[in-house]
Amino acid sequence: MKKNGYFITFEGPEGSGKSTQIRMLADALLKLGVRCLITREPGGTDFAEKLRALIKNYPGPETIHPETELLLIEAARAQHVAEKILPALAEGKVVLCDRFTDSSSAYQGAARGLGLEAVARLNAFATRGRLPDVTILLDLPPQRGFARTRKRQETQGEFDRFEVEDLEFHRQVRQAFLALAAAEPERFLVADADREQESVHQELLAKLTARQDFLRFQAERIGK
Repeated sequence: MKKNGYFITFEGPEGSGKSTQIRMLADALLKLGVRCLITREPGGTDFAEKLRALIKNYPGPETIHPETELLLIEAARAQHVAEKILPALAEGKVVLCDRFTDSSSAYQGAARGLGLEAVARLNAFATRGRLPDVTILLDLPPQRGFARTRKRQETQGEFDRFEVEDLEFHRQVRQAFLALAAAEPERFLVADADREQESVHQELLAKLTARQDFLRFQAERIGK
């Protein structure tokens, strides 16, 4: 399948404001005449959303083991990529995805201790080798993320298996994200998420629209 679109993923610790930044970027790109698809992982399709409910909200009594968790996420990802992401890219859209393979590397590979190599192999299989064109990492200290997710739990009352993990788990997740970004600086755009949302948005929009690959994508669209 020919790649005509542009694939942007958003990563970050719990409470980093990914959903808000995705909506703001989608609105800004629409004003530039760019068609966008907003989606998320785990989830994004009807079947994958059913797996998401198990992965994130299953309360027990059985323990979901790290290996099981990872395989469920990869199953949801394979469905999501095949049914939604690749078709949208083939239509020339910008795909804005809330979490993708880097979350599996950080959460299951690092914090759950399954190892980055094993996760990378499963990621490649589930995605058919499709990587993001750019990954936006919203960096936030775990303590600040805790404060945000606690407020969300109080207002929405929904149990989330990841949000209830302890502070050390979330420290490992954050450090893993930062290490991934340091290893691939050409793919990652890192922003401090511990500030006003509009300020974060303006920084990300400026960085994205200055990228040569994004400029080429826009030029190709204008030429069609």
